[in-house]
Amino acid sequence: MDMQATNPLLAETALPRFSTVRPEYVSPAIETILADYRARIDALTAPDMPHDFDSVMLEQERLEQRLNRAWAPVSHLHSVADTPELREAYAEALERITEFSSELGQNRALFAAVDALAKCEDFATWPRARRAAVEHALRDFKLSGVALEEPARTRFREIANELARCSTEFANAVLDATDAWHEHITDERDLAGIPESGRAILREYARERDLEGFLVTLKQPSVQAVLTYADNRELRERVYWAYQTRASDQGPDAGKFDNSQRIEKILALRHEAAQLLGFDNAAHASLATKMARSPEEVLAFLRDLAARAKPVAQHELDELRVFARDRLNIETLEAWDVSYAAEKLRLERYALDEEELKPYFPAPAVIDGLFALAQKLYGIRLQPREGVDVWHPEVRYYDVLDVQGDTIAGCYLDLYARSGKRGGAWMDVCRARFRDGARVELPIAFLTCNFAPPTPDRPSLLTHDDVLTLFHEFGHGLHHMLTEIDIPSVGGIDGVEWDAVELPSQFMENFGWNREVLDGFARHWQTGEPLPDALYERMLAARHFHAGLFLVRQLEFGLFDFLLHRDYDPGRGARVMETLEAVREQVAVLHPPAWQRFPHAFTHIFSGGYAAGYYSYLWAELLSADAFGAFEERSESGASAVDPQLGARFRSQILAVGASRPAMESFVAFRGRAPQPNALLRSYGLAA
Repeated sequence: MDMQATNPLLAETALPRFSTVRPEYVSPAIETILADYRARIDALTAPDMPHDFDSVMLEQERLEQRLNRAWAPVSHLHSVADTPELREAYAEALERITEFSSELGQNRALFAAVDALAKCEDFATWPRARRAAVEHALRDFKLSGVALEEPARTRFREIANELARCSTEFANAVLDATDAWHEHITDERDLAGIPESGRAILREYARERDLEGFLVTLKQPSVQAVLTYADNRELRERVYWAYQTRASDQGPDAGKFDNSQRIEKILALRHEAAQLLGFDNAAHASLATKMARSPEEVLAFLRDLAARAKPVAQHELDELRVFARDRLNIETLEAWDVSYAAEKLRLERYALDEEELKPYFPAPAVIDGLFALAQKLYGIRLQPREGVDVWHPEVRYYDVLDVQGDTIAGCYLDLYARSGKRGGAWMDVCRARFRDGARVELPIAFLTCNFAPPTPDRPSLLTHDDVLTLFHEFGHGLHHMLTEIDIPSVGGIDGVEWDAVELPSQFMENFGWNREVLDGFARHWQTGEPLPDALYERMLAARHFHAGLFLVRQLEFGLFDFLLHRDYDPGRGARVMETLEAVREQVAVLHPPAWQRFPHAFTHIFSGGYAAGYYSYLWAELLSADAFGAFEERSESGASAVDPQLGARFRSQILAVGASRPAMESFVAFRGRAPQPNALLRSYGLAA
């Protein structure tokens, strides 16, 4: 029988058929697609072939989208429904794809064909998106080592393959370490202080394993419940110890999933690859696809913020230490006490208890409110579609409709934490927008979170931070789904400078504080009572509580990542903990125990896309804060901040244009000026 008919990863279906995907299908599908891809690239680079945009660029987009249609569901399942068999199939196929991508990036005949387009007499008159696609492709060829001679060409490809393998192994080790540790608790008195919603989560984790009582795990809802609320200091310490030593040489599973050597290898390989391309180091190389122009500009940005934030953070910590000593009898404030003491101080200062807020944020209502906001701001409607093949019964699919009622995009929502699912929250691409002749393939997004799941007697109740996380990921989703660019490589989030890609997501978070928006969904899950004014006022008052401590922590992450890549010395190795300690001396006010190993689970930089780019969160937050300022100005004049006209402008000038023009041009087109540096400090309540 024809493999095309029997292998679901090769089927031309409107949406992936997740229930039919088996690990044994992965390699045959990828091998088939790559063989065809290779043959068609050979054909289009033949001497007698015409070299115009359609035959050179559009054909590559076509081939890339075919590969993505097969690979996206596999990669996604690896993140949300992992099994040993799928993990093995994923790793094998990823190696093939990485090898092929390296080979393609060094294909000089293809490079010459693309370069010839850029040298056309009328190139300057081409549509902006077409020019951007060509310019991005030429840049990427250079970053793939197209100009290298042997043996450097081969070595560069080998490095790419090794890096892909190490990054996957790093993420797997973190997932395995997270799933490996748990503590079974049968005496509920050991959980004193943890509210009923938190205990319900721990009870559900125990039930999943057919255990009585409660199961404390390293999944985020469990860690958050214990570290924020548990009166049992020894339990807090054990959870912190297990969580902050995951996949390392320390902690309860010391050495079992250890990422130490992988970190060393990843940094060495990145440095070698950067030098092969002529860059001083991996930090310099990373800026080739970012807004920031030099390492000095990045470091000046971060250090200026640190100089402003550190005194505030020190004051906050001093206050917390006094409070912990005088009111909680904690003589020495340790790392596992900080969230607990901070919650108690916040409660005393603002009479604001997250548990008091959670009943007003049942997940189904929050989703409805978020969709209503998108409808008012951007003129779109999200409509649930039943009968879609999904990977878990809790997953929902939505069609995105425009004002005419036509479907323009779609998204999957997977909100709750479970075993075999990577921690954190993210948006990923299922399908990209692509116009190929008369046929238009619509953009489809994966939106994934790890909230506390519903229980048999209540819906999932979100913290306000959870609400902001959902708004954040939905902002990424909108960037992908509302693109009007028909060329996938420069449409949606693809090709957008990495330090600007967080702009739409962080922008959407601001609406999670807006009273008008909250009125649309913040109602008590049992009584239907709206969020009381007094409670909302206390939320606003507490909004910038410990903003200094939060900001210096983000600066610690950003500086550590950037300096680790900039200062790597092959003769001395990575010096991971040494670099981290030096950064903490610069920016941190609270130093964790020497055994803490947060780098070993820092998936953003060792298995995600943020290598030498974690600073991007703060860089983009400046842009998002300033962009949202336009809406705040409406509010200050007495009008609604949820302004459809401004929303339409944000959609057309930021969300719709993708990478068809530089992010700074898009920002200026929306705001009418360059971003103002003080906007970020204002957003944290730290501006003078």
